[in-house]
Amino acid sequence: MEGRYVRQGCGEAPDRVNAADQAVWYVAYGSNLCGERFACYLSGGRPRGGRRVYTGCRDTRPARDVRSVTLPGGIYFALESLTWGGGMAFYDPALPGRAAARAYLLSRAQFCDVVSQEMRREVGEDLDLSRVLATGRQVIGPGRYETLIKVGEHGGHPMLTFTSPDGSDGAGLNAPSAPYLTMVGNGLREAHGWTAGRAAGYLSTCPGAREAWSASRIEALLRG
Repeated sequence: MEGRYVRQGCGEAPDRVNAADQAVWYVAYGSNLCGERFACYLSGGRPRGGRRVYTGCRDTRPARDVRSVTLPGGIYFALESLTWGGGMAFYDPALPGRAAARAYLLSRAQFCDVVSQEMRREVGEDLDLSRVLATGRQVIGPGRYETLIKVGEHGGHPMLTFTSPDGSDGAGLNAPSAPYLTMVGNGLREAHGWTAGRAAGYLSTCPGAREAWSASRIEALLRG
């Protein structure tokens, strides 16, 4: 299954009745490619190699379904991660190629809590997702992960991700740290069944990483 970036005509706003229970695909392309790491967003905890302890969602149940997907565009690394150090992964649909990702089927309440944790807000706020569902894009705030994008639909459920309001051209590119790159690379291997060499080759072409990390160095990290 492949995601599809939709600029408009993505459907109508969902019925607000039982909105918190309606299903949404959260599409991850960075460290949350790793299922164990993403579990910290759902049930709380600190991922291996990370500095931050996550509060978890109000609903700590695991995802209802998990699927490997690809998206038109690419990934770049920019800014500074408070959890890992070094640059963070962001999605840019305007980049050439396809981005490897992983989709988790969550309740809307869980998705909102994941977004809140990524934006370092308190969990418990049910975000109004009507704009992203209707237009394909919604800016919640100026922060690093406060731009929601609808990348497609599957099984009647919208597929949503979040990224920086700036594309790779306007971002302050920054090389990712070794622990973060290892987490992302192992997530690619887990989600897509890639070899260490293929994952390393993919990551070594991403803006921000390619200036500092060769494919051979990344592969050595992943082989550990």
